[in-house]
Amino acid sequence: MQTITYQGLKINQNIQSSIQDVLVVEAALQININDEPYTVVMRTPDNDQALIRGLLFAEDIYKSNKALIFEVVKEENEVPTIINVTISKEKLGKGYLNKRTLLSVSSCGICGKKELKDIKVEGEKLTKTTTFSSDFLHEMFLKMNSFQHTFKNSGGSHAAALFNKNYEFLTVKEDIGRHNAVDKVIGDLLIKDYLNHAKYLLVSGRVSYEIVSKAFIAKIPIIVAVSACSSLAVDFAKEFGICLIGFTREQKMTIYSNPSFVKTTKSDV
Repeated sequence: MQTITYQGLKINQNIQSSIQDVLVVEAALQININDEPYTVVMRTPDNDQALIRGLLFAEDIYKSNKALIFEVVKEENEVPTIINVTISKEKLGKGYLNKRTLLSVSSCGICGKKELKDIKVEGEKLTKTTTFSSDFLHEMFLKMNSFQHTFKNSGGSHAAALFNKNYEFLTVKEDIGRHNAVDKVIGDLLIKDYLNHAKYLLVSGRVSYEIVSKAFIAKIPIIVAVSACSSLAVDFAKEFGICLIGFTREQKMTIYSNPSFVKTTKSDV
């Protein structure tokens, strides 16, 4: 269930009218690991397994390629409210020791962390240079937009999409949370064992630190956003070796890091 209808009072030039408006659903999901509560995330109920898979990957809890066992422990109105994930103790990553204790809201991907040190991302800088033509970005966004059915119905959801080095579409997911949508697309390709083909991450909103860190962990070298980028996102994109592009609309864009990645004319990668 991605959308729901609510009654509202619409005012247009002092004219009032009752309407039935479509809203994007925001609902809580408790994630248990080995039958113990790990965190509660606020999300749009859809592709929950991909969301969890991507989240556990980004949190350094489960990096194996083997499939996970998901069990719906509880649901309300056919929407899962508690899902348990079974992971053998030897497969649990270091991130599990920094388990969340608070609610992770749909607008914040690092809410629930205990200490500042828990948001640090470790790993080798992405050093393989990927040059690409900016001319293809608009076509890629058109492709992503064609799958944004929840946004078209409600105007309240974000989307993330992944493309390969040849600008070919791989997956797209929607959610009320920007970082949730990113977790979903990464998780989707993890489940399909195809994440290593992802080279471009497109997002429908702004980019903050958390989205850059998720792309870095997934080894995705290029992030392209419709909207703005935060200062910390730019700082870490430079440190991580990621090409970060914002305000990508029609033929306009702003490149904040690694501008040498971008060519101005169409060419093969």
